[in-house]
Amino acid sequence: MPSSAATPFFHVLKTQQFDRALLDGMCELTTAVRRVAKTREGLTFLRGLLADKRAMLYFTQPSTRTFLSFNNACQLLGIQTSEIRDASTSSEIKGESLLDSLRTFSSYVDVIIMRTKEEGLAESAANLFDHIRRPVPVLNAGSGKDQHPTQALLDIYTLERSFRHRGGIDGKTIAMMGDLKRGRTVRSLSYLMKVYKDVNLVFIAPPAFKMEEDIKAHLREYGVAYTETEDMESVLPSLDGLYVTRIQDEYDQGGESSKVDLSRFKLGMEHLPRMRKDAVIMHPLPRRDEIHPDVDEDPRAKYWRQERNGMWMRAAILTKIFGVDGQIPRASGVDSMDD
Repeated sequence: MPSSAATPFFHVLKTQQFDRALLDGMCELTTAVRRVAKTREGLTFLRGLLADKRAMLYFTQPSTRTFLSFNNACQLLGIQTSEIRDASTSSEIKGESLLDSLRTFSSYVDVIIMRTKEEGLAESAANLFDHIRRPVPVLNAGSGKDQHPTQALLDIYTLERSFRHRGGIDGKTIAMMGDLKRGRTVRSLSYLMKVYKDVNLVFIAPPAFKMEEDIKAHLREYGVAYTETEDMESVLPSLDGLYVTRIQDEYDQGGESSKVDLSRFKLGMEHLPRMRKDAVIMHPLPRRDEIHPDVDEDPRAKYWRQERNGMWMRAAILTKIFGVDGQIPRASGVDSMDD
């Protein structure tokens, strides 16, 4: 990802493009945006930063949190938005290709944020825009089962803030549990673990939905330690973080999700005494019954904060791609900001 000093925009397509310096910088920038937004004067300042920009939210795959957080991030920065939530309402229904539709959008907006069920479309759009007279940045807000880079960024931010009194993410043991085969959030987050020191990953999943080999090969290439298990309870005491996901049955080809016993991959109140007192529990949401609602009241449950962090991180990304991030004042001294 080019820096704003090199170019006024960049694409956000996959987590492999981020290094440690950029991740640390994005976390700092996100906190700065949050801090500025705490006052009326700060909100007025933020709304003027990108008031000359327009965004297209092309979300043809169902979304609640990602859509709303991006939409509100745009509003926070003064960006006007247009949206398409269903391809049947665009000229695609007449046979127009998606890439032609996206090129049309680029005539009217300054950034395209897209979420699709198909893998690779964001990268195809970015490649197209890199070769036209008026290129615009593309932000991948979820592409099939493969990538969800802005979710991974807000997950990193949540982990860093949760571990900030314990040295950050370095050296932590983090488990991912659920549908790891088709869960793009855990896949994207796994790619980022290579930039942190001495992280240990634990993949907890039924055999049918265990983490796929491409991710494990990537971890081995970069020396990231990982283990696999079907026994959540045996590893709970050793975990600094537990990232729970739902079964991604929207990708079923023949009802395979209903054939798997998922009872061992759910977190309830009875499991909490076995966890560290300073552990972190996360979930990208939406959830079904993977985490019992009573767990929400435990201070280790960070998934609602994780969800709120989405708007702040995505606002930070937008300031970065348009090169106005340097205008946001950073705080000096100890960060005492509430999570």
